[in-house]
Amino acid sequence: MRLFPLPNLVMFPHVVQPLHIFEPRYCDMLEDALAGDRHIAMVLLEPGWEKDYDARPAIAPMACLGKIVAHERLPAGRHNILLRGLKRAVIRRELPPTHAFREAEVELLDDFYPGSGAKRRARSQEELVELARRLLPDSSALHEQLDDILASQVSLGMLTDIFAFTLGFAPSFKQRLLAEWNVDRRAAQLIDRLKRLAEEMETPASDQPCEFPPRFSLN
Repeated sequence: MRLFPLPNLVMFPHVVQPLHIFEPRYCDMLEDALAGDRHIAMVLLEPGWEKDYDARPAIAPMACLGKIVAHERLPAGRHNILLRGLKRAVIRRELPPTHAFREAEVELLDDFYPGSGAKRRARSQEELVELARRLLPDSSALHEQLDDILASQVSLGMLTDIFAFTLGFAPSFKQRLLAEWNVDRRAAQLIDRLKRLAEEMETPASDQPCEFPPRFSLN
């Protein structure tokens, strides 16, 4: 699998990410993908990447396999693409360099649902939506979207991935959620973080350490 490591982007299944590609090695990677299966695995660079960015700095062990669903060729060899997240991908072994871009052997993972707990998962889904309702700006359009989510057949795994990607969490926390393929545990981590954010948002302004709520990505 072709690897596209970035320092501040954690990709998830079920979402679409616009990307502007201009570095020569990643333009080569894109051309290779377009000529083949159109697959690219987005992966987070580990802390300290700045010292070795032009080479092969350390990367997180869990990536997200994505597929190019739209491509625009720009002047000066640049590109715009839309990448749709497909599945979690455990990096088993990075391959010796044969291209300018990096490649690895990966194992693809589907969401894991423990054998019991369907009712608990339904409650978790409702709790996630209600927490998002508390945290998001008072916009009728946003709240209508949340109502649509509750009324739809969106799975708990899909919902956690959409919220993890969209809400303004730090990349390190997003990476923790990406690395958790057990849906029940992933939902519990996300609910715990959103509860803490909601509590801090409701703290009097003089005691509140930073601004809340986290905002939806402009993308």
